[in-house]
Amino acid sequence: MEQVFSYIISLGASVMMPILFTIIGLCIGLKFGKSLKSGLYVGVGFVGLGIVTALLTNNFGSPLSEISKLYNLQLGVFDMGWPAAAAVAYNTAVGALIIPICLGVNFLMLITKTTRTVNIDLWNYWHFAFIGAVAYFVMGESLAWGYFAAIVCYINTLVMADLTAQKFQGYYENMDGISIPQPFCQSFTAFALGINWLLDKIPGFSKLDIDAEGLKKKFGVLGEPLVLGVIVGALIGALAQLDIKKILFLGVTMGAVMELIPRITRLFIDGLMPISEKTQEVVKRKFNGKKVYIGMSPALVIGHPTTLVVSLLLIPVTLGLAVILPGNEFLPLASLAGMFYVFVMVLPFTKGNVVKTFIVGLVAVAIGLWFVTDMAPAFTQAAHTVFAQTGDNAAKIPDGFEAGALDFASSLFGWVIYKCVNNLQWVGMGVLTLFTLGMMYWNRVRIIADEKKEREMNTAEI
Repeated sequence: MEQVFSYIISLGASVMMPILFTIIGLCIGLKFGKSLKSGLYVGVGFVGLGIVTALLTNNFGSPLSEISKLYNLQLGVFDMGWPAAAAVAYNTAVGALIIPICLGVNFLMLITKTTRTVNIDLWNYWHFAFIGAVAYFVMGESLAWGYFAAIVCYINTLVMADLTAQKFQGYYENMDGISIPQPFCQSFTAFALGINWLLDKIPGFSKLDIDAEGLKKKFGVLGEPLVLGVIVGALIGALAQLDIKKILFLGVTMGAVMELIPRITRLFIDGLMPISEKTQEVVKRKFNGKKVYIGMSPALVIGHPTTLVVSLLLIPVTLGLAVILPGNEFLPLASLAGMFYVFVMVLPFTKGNVVKTFIVGLVAVAIGLWFVTDMAPAFTQAAHTVFAQTGDNAAKIPDGFEAGALDFASSLFGWVIYKCVNNLQWVGMGVLTLFTLGMMYWNRVRIIADEKKEREMNTAEI
């Protein structure tokens, strides 16, 4: 079984997801043609995201490295990006069986009414496998610790997906019945809640209510994500002291990224919605009409204008922050493409306010840089072991560097679980267990109360 799942995962998201979604579509009663088309749309979407990611990493990696050399930036944690994190995650004993184990946990939570989310975002299970793999290695290649860390992360993510589902559906268009069970995105919910609350307490701050459309009105063409992309790309080229030809090329390339992402996310929506609608229909029938959320990829909504604008503004700010932040040793390069995913669960709480969203992102990313630096030794150990065992170049670290990635290694969920496992061990296991059981109980009480209210409303209508 381990070999089968390892082989499927090795196909990559662009091949793996069409196959899985076609199978899921057939299993829930969707016709073969429609299932295949949905799966292929999702696969093409991942190909498109891969191209956009490559545009950023291939074209901006060298200029950003040049900036590091020119200004003598002594940052010893090498940014490997999400491909390395996924490689470390899936090329371990923990990652090989993470999908069936998490699906089993999901089923148990559904029947015990501790979640309403059916998580079919299978590719992003690598996030759970990643923290499991890190725990596995730091605890002396212990499968028990690895699966414990992964399952704790999975359970808490499902609960958070339930808690934020209505906010998510209320803010984004055409997302009825959808939740986001991705731990990286859900990690920023706490930042959004806390910082948004504090900002609302500042007198007069509410007057700075600028959304992406408002930005366009205030700054005209300069407020467009496309034009902002050109400006930021050219600025990076200028800081790297490149010639005018390369500066202009980087500007147009960054502009292309800003323009292409919303178009690519449309492919995800076109592919996922038929599966989502049919899954909701089947699940509601099987669960006697009870409310169930379908857990989907955050790629569905990363093309939102506010996400694009704030991500774009934060890219150069994050680079500057990495240099001046005391205690940070990580310079984000390859991970910058993951910046868009920071804001998926922030926007529903800031209501798309560009200023608020930027401040939340700035604080979250600053703290995330510390998290990556702190986890770097464990990530490095895991990457070295995976490279030695598999020869996977995605997990290869340059000599003299430690490894890091903004993707998930900077998340609150991952860092807290890592610290509990690595520093507190058995005490940490107890703390995580009690917290997780508490979250499950709280969610169960909410679900039962909601079901009671729904029954009373149905009775009153009759």
